[in-house]
Amino acid sequence: MSQPVTTLTILSEVSSKLEKEAQLSDVGSSPDASVIDLLRYHETNVGRLVVDIEEAKIEFGEEIANNLKLAEDGKTVLWPQPTDDPEDPQNWTRFRKNLQLFITTLAAIVPDFDSGIGIASIFALAQEYDTTTGVINNLTWSIFLLGWGGIFSVMLMRRYGRLPIMFWTQLLSLGFLVGCTFAPNLKTFAAMRCLNAFFATTPQVTGLYIVTDLFPFHLQARKLNIWTMGFIISPFLSPFLFGFLVARASWRWAYGIGSIYGAIVLLLIAFFGEETIYDRTSSNPRLFAKAGFLYRLQTLLGVTGVRMAKYRSSWAEVIFACINIIWRPHILMILIFEAAVFGFGIGVNVTTAVFLGTPPPVGFGFGHFATAGVYGTPIVATFMGELLGRYFNDWVMNLCIRRNKGVFEAENRLWTCYVAVPLYVCGFVLIGAAFQDHLNIGAFIIGWGVNTIAIMINTVAVYAYCNDCFPRSQGEVSSLVNLARILGGFSVAYFQVPWAAKNGALQTFGVESAVVAGLFLLVIPFLQVKGSNLRSRFSL
Repeated sequence: MSQPVTTLTILSEVSSKLEKEAQLSDVGSSPDASVIDLLRYHETNVGRLVVDIEEAKIEFGEEIANNLKLAEDGKTVLWPQPTDDPEDPQNWTRFRKNLQLFITTLAAIVPDFDSGIGIASIFALAQEYDTTTGVINNLTWSIFLLGWGGIFSVMLMRRYGRLPIMFWTQLLSLGFLVGCTFAPNLKTFAAMRCLNAFFATTPQVTGLYIVTDLFPFHLQARKLNIWTMGFIISPFLSPFLFGFLVARASWRWAYGIGSIYGAIVLLLIAFFGEETIYDRTSSNPRLFAKAGFLYRLQTLLGVTGVRMAKYRSSWAEVIFACINIIWRPHILMILIFEAAVFGFGIGVNVTTAVFLGTPPPVGFGFGHFATAGVYGTPIVATFMGELLGRYFNDWVMNLCIRRNKGVFEAENRLWTCYVAVPLYVCGFVLIGAAFQDHLNIGAFIIGWGVNTIAIMINTVAVYAYCNDCFPRSQGEVSSLVNLARILGGFSVAYFQVPWAAKNGALQTFGVESAVVAGLFLLVIPFLQVKGSNLRSRFSL
């Protein structure tokens, strides 16, 4: 067991004799070096971080600044400050960190990938169970449960750790997906699909935990971009891959192959996943940590988590944690905005198979192969969005830090929305025109691709902003963003196709893009102007 940290203990002693009693009076203003606690600075000085070492010398004083741990460039201050414990996840090797991110990203693909199998199988399912595609399409309660399952998962993670909850929920979701594969009737299929969604969603709320556990502040947006790419690309993968399969074989093979992928992810979690939770302010953060196979098995199954639970948040705290956050104006506003942006995007994914497969004048009358091929569009667009977002988010962050003399403000994240929303509107209008006027399919492909890139850029900005505003509540932030996007999107399948059939697709998608643009104008500039005051008044 490692000894209590030394470097940061010295720093906190030097920085303040009153660090246990002192509180920052204004999180939006420069911290006073006489009261700052460097062990908790990234959490208590909510949404404002001194990133440049030269500015740190001014704000903290030379003695403290000279002992701060820096990034490889020798200029960027690391937040959180790593401890001297080699088992501190911030001190893990680059390979060890990236392996955990890789596993979490593969796991984040599972929930929407499983849900999207129904899109590829929609006509086959209707034929199998002697019903209509409309009835199958309306089984979107599974999508609805993707949001609420995340709330449940975060409660357990706060008590028992990341790894065991990931393992058990993915095991249960795999079992229910196998149930979908062999479902004898529609009622059984619907029940299995809903239960699968509820448990499978855990990796979609774990990624923010993993990224902030492993990586310092200045790398988090880049790593969030990778994890976000996983669950954004996932609902397009299964319609693309299995659309070709279902045209030649039974839809049960599609669910069977989905089960195989889920099993592979489960094995990766079991054999290579690690617990990343770490209380760096504790003198003994690995109270029960021991080497060997037994400890590894106990950590995976949750035995260690149960033993540690009494030292972590109480049940009352974890149950009411999301409620304690969601009413705060700055996060509520950005959640409503993201619900529209991502929600209408979910609607496009769910209903595109119907639009393309339905005969004119409503749809294109495409066959299975053509429909499956079109679903390659958002896959390519998501990769493009990841590459663009990776460098664009970092460029915006570094530019704003330089303009603010080495200080980062959470609202700087929102500048990327000014690029995303115009792209979003253009993409949606082009989609509507392509469906209504039966333009060349290339018009729809371009529109959908541009729209997907916009969603990718915007979603990373929203996650990063919310995380910066609530740095002690990554799980709750992640689950609320996940819930917002699901609530915004699960119902779109009910009205999008009938609305387009009655009044034209251009009106449908035009109004939806107008809603997004309107929310953007109401929310983003306001948060950039008033965000600092809101953080000061309403942050935890």
